Amino acid sequence: MKVVLFCGGLGMRMRTGPESLPKPMMPIGSRPVLWHVMRYYAHFGHSEFILCLGYGAEAVKDYFLTYRETGSNDFILTKGGEHVEMLSTDISNWSITFIDTGVDTAIGERLRRVRPYLEDDEMFLANYGDVLTDAPMNELIDDFTRTDAVGSLLAVPPQDSFHVVDIGDGGQVTGLTAVADMALRINGGYFILRQGIFDYLDANEDLVMDAFAKAAADGRLRAVRYDGFWAPMDTLKERSALEEQYRRGVSPWTLWRERPVDPRPLMTPVDLPQPDVGSAGT
Repeated sequence: MKVVLFCGGLGMRMRTGPESLPKPMMPIGSRPVLWHVMRYYAHFGHSEFILCLGYGAEAVKDYFLTYRETGSNDFILTKGGEHVEMLSTDISNWSITFIDTGVDTAIGERLRRVRPYLEDDEMFLANYGDVLTDAPMNELIDDFTRTDAVGSLLAVPPQDSFHVVDIGDGGQVTGLTAVADMALRINGGYFILRQGIFDYLDANEDLVMDAFAKAAADGRLRAVRYDGFWAPMDTLKERSALEEQYRRGVSPWTLWRERPVDPRPLMTPVDLPQPDVGSAGT
């Protein structure tokens, strides 16, 4: 199944200067977060990628055009370096389509601009290029195929450490609640889409707040409540946390690495009768 990745955002909260890399190219370990997202999908057998490029398009293109498999795989070097035998590979069987969809383009319009590359696919996947999870993608797809929805998303708990303050009429604080402890769900990406999503998506519209909102009003948007690992990389703090996890070998999203398998958290598919979904990505 083809995977559309939105990787054209400016990532202002991650930039340290005018020449900073685009957010999807910020590294975790020796590879950019975009690569980690792509490895996740490839782990489930989905290795046909369409990259919706914008800001930093050249950085994304150059990275893959000069890709070195030896950077993340074992190999045998013989004949003084003349021959390299790879013991494993990661992207050798990937197909990657690079499409410049504009710098200031809304995500929905980015999707519209790559529609010609999806016309033979009744269903396809889409996601932000900077959000990680360990959700069992193929199970999500199987569940989705049994519905008539045009779209599905992961609904995850808020990640912020903010507190909601209840204030009385006189200004006194009557309660404090951590956002993460509230019965809220946010849009976690990892979309599964049918061609019918384009019926709800007009020119220059946003995918979530426009197309998804209209589909939800018609009862044709689905969500999966997921309580397993999910993490965005919107800030330097979040990147540092993911980097530390990866360095210690405790990185739940790297399903392709050999590690003990933890019990899988419960996932609950639900309809989305209301269009109140937020955006968590690029």
